Amino acid sequence: MVTTRRAQTALTFSDEAFAEQIRASLDLVEERLLKAVDTDQPLLRQSGSHLIRAGGKRFRPMLTLACAHLGDPSRPGILDAAVALELTHLATLYHDDVMDEALVRRGAPSANARWDNSVAILTGDYLFSQAAQIMSELGTEAVRIQAATFARLVRGQINETMPQPEGIDAVEWHLEILSEKTGSLIATCAKFGAWFAGAADETTATAEEFGEVIGVAFQIADDIIDIASDSSGKTPGTDLLEGVPTLPVIYALADDATDPRLRELLAGPVPEEHLQEALELLRASNALEQAKATLLQYQERARTLAKSLPEGPAQKALVDICDYMIERDA
Repeated sequence: MVTTRRAQTALTFSDEAFAEQIRASLDLVEERLLKAVDTDQPLLRQSGSHLIRAGGKRFRPMLTLACAHLGDPSRPGILDAAVALELTHLATLYHDDVMDEALVRRGAPSANARWDNSVAILTGDYLFSQAAQIMSELGTEAVRIQAATFARLVRGQINETMPQPEGIDAVEWHLEILSEKTGSLIATCAKFGAWFAGAADETTATAEEFGEVIGVAFQIADDIIDIASDSSGKTPGTDLLEGVPTLPVIYALADDATDPRLRELLAGPVPEEHLQEALELLRASNALEQAKATLLQYQERARTLAKSLPEGPAQKALVDICDYMIERDA
C-alpha cells in the first residue's frame, strides 16, 4: 500500500502502480496551483499561495485524476479541471474562515488572522476568478456545470446559517445541507474526471453520484471525529466550541431520551470550561452511535456505486476510498 500524496493523507490505494500515477499527476497539480496565484501583486501572491503552501489532502483533484482512469486519462482538460476545482475549494476556505472567525487553518494562521478579513475575502475572490479563467478554456458546458455546482455550494452554506424550516426532519435537513455545501463540489470533481476522459455517460453519472455520496460521508466522519477523537488526532470539540451543528449533535437534540444536561449544553456554543463534560455526555449517548450508523449507510452506498463501475484500477481506487472511510472513523 502506498500513499497517494506524500505526507499529506493516510488514504492509500491498493494498486501501487496506479497510486504512483496519481501521485505524479498531483505533483503537476501542485505546480499549477502555485502558478495560478503567481501574480505581480506582492500581497495577493503571498496571500493566494498561503493555503496552497499550508498543504492539505488534495482529495478533490485526486478524485478527478482517479476518475479520469474510467476513460482515457491522457485526454486534454483533465489536469486543468482538477486545478480549477481545487482552486474553487481553496477559495471557499478563505471565505469560511472569515465567516467562522477562525484563527488557524491546516496548522497555520488563517489568512484573516495573518492579515485581515478584507484580504482573506479578496484573496478568496481572486482564487474564484482564477478557477473561472481556467474553466472558461474548457468550454461553455464545463462553465455551466461549475456555476451550477457553486450555486449549490452557496445554497448549502446559506441554509446552514438559517433556522430549520418547520415540518422538515432535522436529520434530513442536515444531510441535504451536507450534500450541497460539501458533496456538490466533490461530485463535480468525480464527474469532470470521467467526463473529460471520455467515459460513457452512464459511467460518468455513476462517478458523479459516488462523489456526492462520499463527500457527505467524509463530512459525517469529520463530525464524528470532532466528538470521538483523542488528543493524538484532531483536537476534539472544536465544532462544539463554535456552535457548529453536526450530525451527532442533531441526533442528540432530536432524541427525547437525551440527558437534560447535555441538551442544555448543546443549546448554543459550548463554553470551554464545560467542553469536556459535553464530550463525555455525547460519547455516552446514543447520538454518536446513530451518527456512525448513518456514516456506514453512506459508505455502503458509495461502495455499491463504485462496484457498479467498469472493472479496473479506477474502480479499485474508489473502493479503497470507501474502505478508508471506515478506517478513518475507527
